Amino acid sequence: MQQLGVRELAEWLADTGRPQPVLLDVREPWEFELCHLPGSQHIPMHTVPLRCEELDPDQEIVVICHHGGRSMQVAMFLERKGYAAVHNLMGGVDAWAGEVDPKMRRY
Repeated sequence: MQQLGVRELAEWLADTGRPQPVLLDVREPWEFELCHLPGSQHIPMHTVPLRCEELDPDQEIVVICHHGGRSMQVAMFLERKGYAAVHNLMGGVDAWAGEVDPKMRRY
């Protein structure tokens, strides 16, 4: 698992010449409804073991939560399951709102 900063992710998403990652948001439904990165796939953390087959194990995946703790646990789980390129978004949506998108709702 690699750690990925929010500015690095913003640059990656803006780079049209680079394959885009799956943005996997593992927060609770109420959190996702409040705010999320555009294009995120929502699979709450507790359902990942049951739903991880919805993810392509060969595609780059950026796991996202509020601050980066839950997403790190999910990223480690996916890595153990054989997913090849998993990244944890350091600081989560809170850091994204603070450093990249100040219009994003915060909680």
